[in-house]
Amino acid sequence: MKRELDIDAGRGLMLAWMTLTHLPTAITPWVNQPFGYISASEGFIFLSALFTGRIYYRLLRRDGMPKMTAKLLWRTLKLYGYHVLLLFLAFGIAARYAFTSHGQGFYNLLDFYFAAGPARAIRDALVLVYRPPLLDIVPLYIIFLLIAPGVIYAASRIGWKYILGASFAFWLAAQFGLREGVYWVLTHYFGIGIPLNEMGAFNLWAWQLVWIVGIWCGVRWARGDFPIREWARRTWIPASVVLVLLLALRYRQQIYGLDFGHFAYFFDKWHLGAIRIIDFAAVSMVLVRFRSLVQAFATRPLVLMGQSSLPVFCTHFVFCFLGIALMGSADRIYGWTQVPLIVGTFAALLLVAKIAARPERPAPLNTVREKGRSVHPAVAPQ
Repeated sequence: MKRELDIDAGRGLMLAWMTLTHLPTAITPWVNQPFGYISASEGFIFLSALFTGRIYYRLLRRDGMPKMTAKLLWRTLKLYGYHVLLLFLAFGIAARYAFTSHGQGFYNLLDFYFAAGPARAIRDALVLVYRPPLLDIVPLYIIFLLIAPGVIYAASRIGWKYILGASFAFWLAAQFGLREGVYWVLTHYFGIGIPLNEMGAFNLWAWQLVWIVGIWCGVRWARGDFPIREWARRTWIPASVVLVLLLALRYRQQIYGLDFGHFAYFFDKWHLGAIRIIDFAAVSMVLVRFRSLVQAFATRPLVLMGQSSLPVFCTHFVFCFLGIALMGSADRIYGWTQVPLIVGTFAALLLVAKIAARPERPAPLNTVREKGRSVHPAVAPQ
């Protein structure tokens, strides 16, 4: 299967952008959503779903449901292993540092751990119920990978319109309090005794829409039935208008403190407000329309990071914890201290990417027939 290096680079860019956003430095407010009402999280989750749909649909067609499920579960297990290591870093090292050095940043990050006690916090974190701030995107990603085999298989049996319809319905319900309703049921009937805010900032019921749509795009791509360039050619002019207007609104809000009042929910990141979906779609159409120009920015470091996204993604949290330790009681790191932190972080991420990178395997000689076309089946995912 041919690698799309610019898309690999896009995933690497999302990781670099996410890293700069998470590191507690003076530039954080300026790299957080600089392109409008979109963040690295939307891009990273969508591109991850895109590759998941493309690779594992081909695997389903070539080797069947059991093989596809086994591969995806193995990838999920690897991510869960990283999750456990990050929890050890948070509970075993960061929490101890907070006790001995009075690190206020770690106290704020792990307040439930200190309030509920280590045994309770560790148990709830291992079953993905307790999702500490900063690390909460990892359990979200694990859950999305867990549902991926069922989504791909079900769509191949009953069609995508039902899957996409259900996904949109869940997103819409999430805008009207589905998460809070489910939490009430879990609290009153199943004895879940953890505050809702400690179950992660991301509203799972809303963000699943990005994942499901990403898988759908990946599956259509694998089938050779994904006319994204045609869509972009028809929509890039109105998309550009939307992009510019929302970009201007974003910086007006950033500089002048514009208050949206009752309309703020439409812009909310954690509940994936409707404006964010519109903005993400607009930016995507413009990027696809001018993909030949974007490809010039597909540098080797970004491509390497994108191709080794899982270990790079998890490694960046280590340096975020280091940054929290360095900032002490301040709200972030200022002065020259932030320079070696940023440089050292990206040097380490590149090193991890190079170590994790694997050479391309030759495409197998056998092919899968789809709609009269001959396409190469997927190789093992990186």
